[in-house]
Amino acid sequence: MNNKKIKRICLWSGPRNISTALMYSFAQRQDTRVVDEPLYAHYLSSTNAHTYHPGAQEILATMENDGNIVIEKMLTQKDKPILFFKQMTHHLVDLDLSFLKETINVILTRDPKEMLPSYDKAVRNPSMKDVGYKAHLELYQYLESINQPPLVLDSRRVLENPKEQLQKFCDKLEIPFYEEMLKWEPGARPEDGCWSRFWYDSVHQSSGFSPYKPKEEKFPDHLINLLEECGPIYQKLCELSF
Repeated sequence: MNNKKIKRICLWSGPRNISTALMYSFAQRQDTRVVDEPLYAHYLSSTNAHTYHPGAQEILATMENDGNIVIEKMLTQKDKPILFFKQMTHHLVDLDLSFLKETINVILTRDPKEMLPSYDKAVRNPSMKDVGYKAHLELYQYLESINQPPLVLDSRRVLENPKEQLQKFCDKLEIPFYEEMLKWEPGARPEDGCWSRFWYDSVHQSSGFSPYKPKEEKFPDHLINLLEECGPIYQKLCELSF
């Protein structure tokens, strides 16, 4: 397979988003191979996040820790015409970003009013470095500076109208849309990272994109300062989304 004809899609997300559901959606395509957070071990080995992320030691023991080696593998893998890499933006720690010239980059964002309380249940008192909003904006600005502005996808819009948004998404990626992308079998997938038991319970119980439901519980007081930091960034990204 000609390496230049392969589409390498990097979905740059924050945690507690619908990135796993989108990975499952793309996994339904016969022309696509999905890869779950290949830079996770690099991130854990490069920061103190290994001291508080659930399952960190198993991730470090079973995945490549060197992000440069991971990137080389990403750019040389060619077993399918489309390669879909589910990524976390904050995993881009101390890496040369020039490899992004060779990938199609998509920033997936979510309203921090909904995302932060969800993440706080798994990682208590998260920081901006944990949740990725600042990293989203910095990534967008970098890609814009090299004349390769990314697509921006808002998770709420996907959940409100999955078919319409996926059709638009595929059109912008210049790939065909398939109805199969809207449904999958409940349960785990072989591509799941070993961290799935800590994070993927809801998507394992699903068979498609769950309808959007606004959060009704009171926003936690201890996250208000972080929300005030994340909110304006999210609004900027929303203005750039399709």
